[in-house]
Amino acid sequence: MKIIPAIDIIEGKCVRLTQGDYTQKKTYNENPLEVAKQFEGAGITHLHLVDLDGAKGGQIINHIVLETITQNTTLKVDFGGGIKSDNDIELAFSCGANQITAGSIAVKNSEKVTGWIKKYGTEKIILGADVKDGTIAINGWQESGNINLYTYLEDYIAKGIEYVICTDIAKDGMLQGPALLLYSDILKKHPTLKLIASGGVAEFEDLLKLEDMGLYGAIVGKAFYEGRISLDELKHFA
Repeated sequence: MKIIPAIDIIEGKCVRLTQGDYTQKKTYNENPLEVAKQFEGAGITHLHLVDLDGAKGGQIINHIVLETITQNTTLKVDFGGGIKSDNDIELAFSCGANQITAGSIAVKNSEKVTGWIKKYGTEKIILGADVKDGTIAINGWQESGNINLYTYLEDYIAKGIEYVICTDIAKDGMLQGPALLLYSDILKKHPTLKLIASGGVAEFEDLLKLEDMGLYGAIVGKAFYEGRISLDELKHFA
């Protein structure tokens, strides 16, 4: 299983939110590159970089942070937040993103995302599935997309999607453990899906449980920043 640390960006700084609430923001480092280099030094190969300003504003805002990290590390970065247009996705790739995560746009304009899958290939596009009470949430989790999770997944798998980051919003930032039952259910229905767990990871044992379930990857955020999972523990998966 791939360990994929998360760096969430607001105003160029490394932050974390609780359950997607922008009023519950904690800044951990003013230099995201410094954090990225820590992960790289531990043997980590992948990074999940989220432009929270972009997610809220509807277009990429912190592309300089993306470019700085991709030019100064060997990390394979998947980038999300505010990717709504052809210009946005081209900007993300030109700044060095290895993959992009299609979140709100995948709900609001499936035709455009289908076009991106055809143009860039399934290796380049990750489907963001942010879930609240079984329903997809969009726009930085500020509103409901009124689409059932499983309907959403089935639709995009039929269109060629292979990678999915699934976040249970109720778990995100709470440090109470990941949504194991949810991920187990998804994998039972779609065993070949490259499913990436996001939200709720609180300790090293949570990662071992996800690995045992056969997940492709797991995103680690607040548990690392709060010192509950160490770099040495992350090296176990490197």
